[in-house]
Amino acid sequence: HSLSNSDLGTTLSTSPIFLASPTSITLLLNINSEVRDDPNAKVAILKGSGERGFCAGADLTEFGTAPSQVIAREVRWERDLWGLFHTQPKPIVAALHGYVIGSGIEIASLCDVRIAADNCIFRMPEVALGMVPAAGGTQTIPRLIGTSRTSEFILSNRVMEVGEARKIGLVDRVVPRSELLKECLSVSRILSRHDNSALILARRAILLGLDLSLSEGLKLEKRFAETLSVV
Repeated sequence: HSLSNSDLGTTLSTSPIFLASPTSITLLLNINSEVRDDPNAKVAILKGSGERGFCAGADLTEFGTAPSQVIAREVRWERDLWGLFHTQPKPIVAALHGYVIGSGIEIASLCDVRIAADNCIFRMPEVALGMVPAAGGTQTIPRLIGTSRTSEFILSNRVMEVGEARKIGLVDRVVPRSELLKECLSVSRILSRHDNSALILARRAILLGLDLSLSEGLKLEKRFAETLSVV
């Protein structure tokens, strides 16, 4: 991986073909802390550094070294991806290209903005492999594309092309592969121009509000708005 600072924030790069494994998830946890604690970083970009794809899913060879599938899943839960992204105060832009499979989709769904190259393909193979998605996909993907579409996608193990992903809201933008990083940098620069406190509190209101009733969510929003008004 690499962690490089720029005028807008921080870019995170995974290995040439990233596989979600206990080792790589621990690495994400460590990088997440670096981004959170970097006073110069206002926005993070998460991308795969190789040409083949953003993330090809779980590394079954590494998870396969666990005494059982149950223990392997417990390892993933202990390195809570949802908590990792949910508690990161700064917005994360996902730069997606090539293979976005299984855990790759789950990781992308936890980001604030998803920008996809026109060569992306998406698939959730866990059920076909006798497993249940365990990096948040059954909970986060329905929030993006709805329950019915999520059920069909996760249960069928079919390939979803990037055009469909854009149409149903799994990704926010689609650009030519050669323009992907440029587009992500452009979006990140726009976000980084905003007041940092407003950026962080608005993001928190959106995420925390998912678990609240409308009335409680509105109270939370009002409290955050009042926090800024007295600064």
